[in-house]
Amino acid sequence: MNNELALTESTYYILLSLYQPQHGYGIMQRTEELSGGRVRLAAGTLYGALSSMSDKGWIRLLPGESGSRKKEYSLTAQGLLALKNELDRLKELVENGEKILGGNDHD
Repeated sequence: MNNELALTESTYYILLSLYQPQHGYGIMQRTEELSGGRVRLAAGTLYGALSSMSDKGWIRLLPGESGSRKKEYSLTAQGLLALKNELDRLKELVENGEKILGGNDHD
């Protein structure tokens, strides 16, 4: 298992939403949809996160149409790896919780 830091829920859902290229508003909608409404991103939060993920090499800005203000982003191979590592980490958390808690009901 990789020893990288855990992703925040917002970061996880942003990366997951970029499995297919998206523009900012599409990322905001998909993140809210995937999280069942738990993660609602404000524009400033989203673009700060996108900038950070871009700096890490997890996403890239796609070339835009001339004159268009819409920016579209896509996941890189490195971003997909970060996403898969997080999924493995989350599975481990669930497996360990199930081992300890099992079907036991403790109130």
